[in-house]
Amino acid sequence: MRILIVGAGAIGGYFGGRLAQNGADVTFLVRPTRQRQLRETGLTIRSRHGDFNGPVHAICSGESAKPFDLLILAVKAYHLKQAMEDVRPYVGDSTAILPLLNGYTHFEQLTKAFGADKVLGGLCFIEATLDRQGEIVQTSERHDLVFGEWDGSRTGRAETILSHLQRAHFNVTLSENVQTDIWHKYIFITGMSSITTLMQAPIGPILTNAHGNATYEKLIRELVSIARHIGAPVAEDAARKTLTTTEACHYDMKSSMQRDMEKHLPVEADHLQGAWLSLAVENGADLAEFPVLTAVYANLKIYEAMLDDSC
Repeated sequence: MRILIVGAGAIGGYFGGRLAQNGADVTFLVRPTRQRQLRETGLTIRSRHGDFNGPVHAICSGESAKPFDLLILAVKAYHLKQAMEDVRPYVGDSTAILPLLNGYTHFEQLTKAFGADKVLGGLCFIEATLDRQGEIVQTSERHDLVFGEWDGSRTGRAETILSHLQRAHFNVTLSENVQTDIWHKYIFITGMSSITTLMQAPIGPILTNAHGNATYEKLIRELVSIARHIGAPVAEDAARKTLTTTEACHYDMKSSMQRDMEKHLPVEADHLQGAWLSLAVENGADLAEFPVLTAVYANLKIYEAMLDDSC
């Protein structure tokens, strides 16, 4: 199976690197600066699950290559539009597209661009970041990739993809309820990114503070309320499950959005928090019902405005 990893940052670099480490036929689609870096130093992973450094094959947009069997999208949401154009020459009749972006709205964009038959449901659970040397630093116990057919069926292509991914040094699950998994992850990651950026702290100090904990619980219930209002396939105990998952995170865990803010980088405010508010309004809800989420979104949009002013 020929696999194209779109992006060699923290997420694409980690999962793609683990696949390459175990001998998979992996190519990374990257920008010229990242391609030069990978050629000079190889791809490096520093992880509690074991380190890796080795040469990888990387191409840039426009370079010639035959269509791939599997395309794993691991870019930020604000790069998705360009990424979809960049990958078109590498998508063939039998190519499967597995996105690992956070959120939900990107599935609609990908389906519109490439057809519903090509797009799998996908998500991941991992804490990783790219340091100044371009090395991937992975710190969480979880390094999980979940995927599945949109309708929940166990198809031949899904089983084939599973068999290849299972050879790598990370956890992989073929889900028969991937839409529910995606919504639950969307609730979790929005809550985590929202509360850590609003409080400017890792999750541990927030949860151990009575007011911080109460604010976080209120936020999660707002998100679940929106999901139910629009008819998303979430479990009855979605709020409780999210809180339990968050409580199991290590004390110093930060969201990737928080790390991006600390590096003065763009954030996915519109794709995550903004999309939730848009879904609520489009379905007749009153934004006054979601004060914590609204405050978080305002905080992020102010950050973006100040970031633009400083450039």
